[in-house]
Order: sequence, then C-alpha cells, then structure tokens
Amino acid sequence: MIDLHTHTSCSDGTDSPLILVNKALSQGVKVLGLTDHDSTQGWDEAKRSLRAGLQLVPGAEISCLTKEGLSVHMLGLLFDGENPAIIKMLAEIKDNRVPRALKIIELLNAAGFEITFADVEAAKPAGATLGRPHIADALVKLGVVNSRDEAFKDLLHNDSPYYVSHLAPLPADAIRQIRAAGGVAVIAHPSSSLRGRSLDVDSFADMAIAGLNGIEVDHRDQDSREREVLRAVARELGLAVTGSSDYHGTGKMNQLGECTTDPAQWEMLEAGADQRRVVTA
Repeated sequence: MIDLHTHTSCSDGTDSPLILVNKALSQGVKVLGLTDHDSTQGWDEAKRSLRAGLQLVPGAEISCLTKEGLSVHMLGLLFDGENPAIIKMLAEIKDNRVPRALKIIELLNAAGFEITFADVEAAKPAGATLGRPHIADALVKLGVVNSRDEAFKDLLHNDSPYYVSHLAPLPADAIRQIRAAGGVAVIAHPSSSLRGRSLDVDSFADMAIAGLNGIEVDHRDQDSREREVLRAVARELGLAVTGSSDYHGTGKMNQLGECTTDPAQWEMLEAGADQRRVVTA
C-alpha cells in the first residue's frame, strides 16, 4: 500500500512523526509520503522511527497561489532538503503565515468572535507550521464550534468572509524549485469542489511545461466525475496518477491508506527524481 500524502504535528496533523510511522506500519502501508505544510521539520524524527517493512518518502506540501489568487497545494517529493533555494522558499511561505493568521483573527473579532493570537499559538504544537487548522482548534477550545471540521465548514473555508490569502509562489515556480532540488512535483487535490474554487484543466499544460510530474487524482475530496477528468488530463500530458489519504490524525476524517497509489505509477514518479532518496530502515 502506497500513501504519498500525510501530515504530522509539525504542521496541522495531530500525530507526531513517530506515531505516524507506527500507525503506517500497523495498517500495512509500505511506502509513506511525509508531506507537512511548507515544512521538512518532521523528516529526521520519521527517519529515526523507521523499521523494516516501511519506506519513507520525504516531502512537503507547498502552498502556492495562482495569478488569479486561487490557493493551490503542490506536493514536493524526494527533493534535497538541504537545497538553499527550497529552504528559502519554505521559510518565506511560513513567515507569511503569521500576518495572515493575524488578519483572519482581526476579521473574526470584528464579527464578534472572541479569539486572540495567543489562543491560536496555544493550540499549535511547538514548532509546527501555523495554519487555519490551528485557528480552528482554538475556536474549538473556546467553545465557538464543536470541531475542526465545523470551524472550516462555517467560518474558515476558502469562500468565507474571514478567508485571507497569503503570499506564496506561483505553482509553476514551486514546480521548478522542486525539480531544481532534484525532486518530483505532484499537484494535490486540484479539482476538489468541496474546497471551493478548483483549477481549470487548461492550467495543467503550463504546469507540465514547468516540470509537473503527477496529479493527485484519488482523494476523498474529489468526486468520481472530477477524478475521471483528472485521469484524462494525466493521460494526455503523460503525468503520473497518484492516490493519497491526506491523513491528518484526528484533525480530519481521512484515514491512512484510504486512497493509494498504484505501484507502477509510483515507480514512474520515483524515476523522475535526480537520485534515490527513499529512506529505509
């Protein structure tokens, strides 16, 4: 079983890298992608936690914005984590998350919701990449909503009046950075109508020119029609097709291995990296 998209408490997941690795082993995952938001912080702990039977694919889910202001997530897999340009890009994206969170809090306060940045910081694990899920967790602790899912459904979704975009690279620029660092780029859940606006299929050709390697097709937030369209796009452009859980621990309903990647597609993806960076025990 190959699951190439998961999160830990180093971003907005609830499991530590150690716990994620243990769960993957117990649930029969053979190849695990660790893709925290804009962060490689969990790599070392995950590598130390590996045992026989599980291969680790180090990566990150990189926040991007299109020219039209649409939020896009790009999975960078198997890149060199010491590459200076990648380190700089991830640091810049993370740094912008603080003013973004402050603006969201300001909008919530103006609407009568009592929440402070200190509340959000208290809800975030130390060192984790700050994100809307931590605002959601703070709202839960404050009794404003009952769950993270409810917070996103009612207050923090992409079309919410409290939504604030952030400074981030264009998808094509992120792809080029990933490829220059020796990795492969897979666009994450690009057609999820559940997340609000989705990418126009015509935009995939430009991303393929920039070096896109694959499309995350099988994901719980994409319905059968959306998956069918994405498979056709992948075939036309010669891109790998992946399936992933986007596991977040108790932060989301997604379960490890609920969507997986075909071994042949994974082989195609891995061959695109400049060297073998899959980690084994």
